[in-house]
Amino acid sequence: MYIEQGYKGDLGLWKYLIIPGCFIGLMIVNYIAILYSPVSVEDTMAQMVKALGSNVVLIILLAPLAAGLFMVLGWTKLVHSQSITSLTTSRKKIDWKRVFFAFFIWGLVTVVLTFVSIYFSPEDFKFNFKLIPFLSLAVIGILLIPLQTSFEEYLFRGYMMQGLGIFAKNRWFPLLVTSVLFGLMHLGNPEVEKLGHGIMVYYIGTGFFLGILTLMDEGLELALGFHAANNLFGALLVTADWQAFSVESLYRDVSRPVLGWDVLVPIFVVFPILLIVFSKKYGWTNWKDKLTGKVLSKEEFLATQKEEIE
Repeated sequence: MYIEQGYKGDLGLWKYLIIPGCFIGLMIVNYIAILYSPVSVEDTMAQMVKALGSNVVLIILLAPLAAGLFMVLGWTKLVHSQSITSLTTSRKKIDWKRVFFAFFIWGLVTVVLTFVSIYFSPEDFKFNFKLIPFLSLAVIGILLIPLQTSFEEYLFRGYMMQGLGIFAKNRWFPLLVTSVLFGLMHLGNPEVEKLGHGIMVYYIGTGFFLGILTLMDEGLELALGFHAANNLFGALLVTADWQAFSVESLYRDVSRPVLGWDVLVPIFVVFPILLIVFSKKYGWTNWKDKLTGKVLSKEEFLATQKEEIE
């Protein structure tokens, strides 16, 4: 009963509107600014990298989102009087084994898929390893990327999932809304400008995958581990001039950016396989009810908690 964990805090529609509303407002302002800017996102990023260096630009990009994590956690604790544990999971305590399992399994898959791509299309990649810049990237990535990805998970799959679920009294609505909003958050990325809006299939599809992980496992742990691995290993292994994280990775993608099958394979092949793996490991059942069923009322939830204690 992950969504129902929100009942353990002080409810109030205004409380759930402020942080998501401010974040969505900033997204809209940012997108409008990009839309009407005479300079492309790619050119803007290139100028920043040239002036400051890619690692400094990475810090500039990640630091506000890392700070956002503490804002969400602080707001939950101070305004909702809800514990961080109940925002994270329906379990009695956060299951860090789940976080690390998802992190390492997706990290391994990312490494394998990356080097398979390099092996079969060596002309598309340039070896880019420079010891000091790469080590600096690794330190920055390890320190800030998990904070950035955790902010996104706690905001979308945590805070908004619980808030929307409690007020809609079902599970499909928060899954749909948070997945679409998660995808739209990436509209300002240079990848969208370069590849076109078709790339949104990947971003929204990833949002659905992470939402399904959260609802089926009744907690954020798997989503937290997966998302951190996805961004960290992605930044360390391959970069491109037109990507959001244009950094000192091991390899640089020098191919002509084209929206192709590689966008659809994760959504329709790799992610479903991962869901099967997780379901077997953690014994998931009753998929329909967990993804589309009703959310208990506060009275019903408290009654179940009382029965568990007795």
